[in-house]
Amino acid sequence: MARARADVGPARHHGAMRRDRPPLVTVADVRSAAWSLASTAAGLGIAIALVDGVRATSPWNVLLAALVVGVGDALLRAPLRRLARAGGAVGALLIGLAAQVLVVWAALTFLPGVTSDSWTDVLAVLLVASVLMACGHWVVGARDNAYVVGDLLRRARRRAGVPRRTAAEVHDDGGADERPPGVLVVMLDGVARPTLDHALEAGLAPTLERWLGSGSHRLESWWARVPCTTPASTLGLLHGTTDAVPAFRWWSRRLGRLVVTNRPADAAEVERSASDGRGLLADGGVAVSTMFSGDAPTSLLVMSRAAEGLGPGQLFVRFFSSPFVLVRAVVGTVGEALKEVYQGWQQVVRGVRPRVPRRGWYPVLRAVTNVLLRDLNTSLVAEQLVRGVPVVCVDLVDYDEIAHHAGPLRPEALRALEGLDRVVGLWEEIAHGAPRRYRVVVVSDHGQSLGATFEQVVGRSFADEVRRLMALPVTAGAERSDGEVWGPANTALHALRKDGDGAGRLLVGPDRDAGRADLPEIEVIGSGNLGMVWFCREVRRLSAAEVGARWPALVPGLVESPAVGFVVVHGAQGPVARGRLGSQDLATGRVTGRDPLAGYGSRARADLLRVAGLEDAGDLVVVSAVGPMGRVHALEGLVGSHGGLGGAQSEALLLHPADLVVPDDEREDVDGARMLVGAEAVHRRLVAWLAGLGLREGS
Repeated sequence: MARARADVGPARHHGAMRRDRPPLVTVADVRSAAWSLASTAAGLGIAIALVDGVRATSPWNVLLAALVVGVGDALLRAPLRRLARAGGAVGALLIGLAAQVLVVWAALTFLPGVTSDSWTDVLAVLLVASVLMACGHWVVGARDNAYVVGDLLRRARRRAGVPRRTAAEVHDDGGADERPPGVLVVMLDGVARPTLDHALEAGLAPTLERWLGSGSHRLESWWARVPCTTPASTLGLLHGTTDAVPAFRWWSRRLGRLVVTNRPADAAEVERSASDGRGLLADGGVAVSTMFSGDAPTSLLVMSRAAEGLGPGQLFVRFFSSPFVLVRAVVGTVGEALKEVYQGWQQVVRGVRPRVPRRGWYPVLRAVTNVLLRDLNTSLVAEQLVRGVPVVCVDLVDYDEIAHHAGPLRPEALRALEGLDRVVGLWEEIAHGAPRRYRVVVVSDHGQSLGATFEQVVGRSFADEVRRLMALPVTAGAERSDGEVWGPANTALHALRKDGDGAGRLLVGPDRDAGRADLPEIEVIGSGNLGMVWFCREVRRLSAAEVGARWPALVPGLVESPAVGFVVVHGAQGPVARGRLGSQDLATGRVTGRDPLAGYGSRARADLLRVAGLEDAGDLVVVSAVGPMGRVHALEGLVGSHGGLGGAQSEALLLHPADLVVPDDEREDVDGARMLVGAEAVHRRLVAWLAGLGLREGS
């Protein structure tokens, strides 16, 4: 019976609510349509006035052209979906752009009183109108992304027969809502619980604040174990295991090469090794913009599934074909890149420290993730909610990318979090009229900690320092950093082009050469303030005695570094954490001299013992020093980092509906607070909630 309940579609809800069905067209619908028509007409009118090759005899002709553009979009949507089924996401993009140009060309060519001289003039009008509408959207203070899903808001209310209601009314309706359940899991990449607390106090997350204030949701922390990185935590949240991931990138002795999780082929291999086929999204779920699929039948922009394409093409049509939506998103992307250049310059002018350079490709990549990808994710998730998919999971990386380069609590990072709160609010509005009653769960994969980088403290990069202590020459490419930001680009490129064996090796960013053929003597990798060193030509992990005999200056030199807190080596009886003035046997807890783990919290020993025992963990595991304010030193070029221990990076957040309970016996004590420990524990709780709602097979 539970499975039948989970599969109930919108028809049941329509029957139950038929007597209370609101009018098919409401005052709000008319007002929204009028505003859309007026803004489109204004944009077209100004664009026509500015482009010499297009002319209109009166404002009424422009208004008629705007009406034709809107009607043309509605009429073309269904046939475009059918065409996009065969072409995938790329086909949807191409036919969507063609449809936009065709509709505008028809409106400017065949309507009375409007003429255009050429296709280039039509394209110019489309571009200028989009720029003007994007600027107007900003000037009037309209909500980010609202223009992307306006039609879905109206369609959702009509399909579900739900009148427009406030969030408080929805939360207070008790058991009156007879729709079958659904769950939306929103992953806020990199947002620590303390960071969200700051945002709530500053009024930057009003949607989440309203939920907490109304009592509909509860907020708690969970502990992201070492390595607290996106691949480890995401794999744990979606597949229930993190054993295959010792860092963001690592040397695999079994494969004889570097594994980098933002390379789609490697992400697919990691998922294959971890999946049992019963991931979080296995029963009819949809994954959107995640690193791994959670065994979802439908994956959209998922890195581990990039070899299969970006997702069914028809699901991308509404975003790519809607008049001005894609172009406005591109315009907003350009504006975001310019804003990043200005904000980075302002940090330099104001003397903000610590800071890192924010040049190169980063402004472009930030703009893509914070505008174009956010708009696309907003559209894709909204459409899945309207379709009544039982479980949807989306990963929003906006905050994480900015916090890495600006700092976790810097104004631009918190503003990104404010934008994500608005996106969640839009999905909440969509969910009010969806065929299912969606519970929204917000979870982060880890936090971030601030601090000057290893290189800023020591004067050399982490990789250069290791090679110096080993008396090895510095080689190009010894250290890679800032690879995470290139993930979305690699996902798209991997899906767009494959080489002869289907491996899809077209890559960009610092990890594009990770699969080099030569066998290096060492690999030195920084994952935030967690570092690992592998002696790649050895068939097994070297012991502390063997490392000391071959490179006597290496471990002593590292622990003496002002940027290093301790180094984990493998002693005769197991892993040992060595600091400047003492050591701790991680298996027994016995301390000699001063405890090197003092100041890293009560979970340090357990986390390090676990990660040091993973199959692909480094021969040496290094964690940076941590200051009294919780500041750490990233072993790569990032001012905000995560991966090791120290600061807020391990305290992730879990915000869940109040009726979905976390039993206290599932929590553990962490520095005097009770919380879930490890992404695996959060995964088990999410699965239990789905089972309780009848959304898991056999529940």
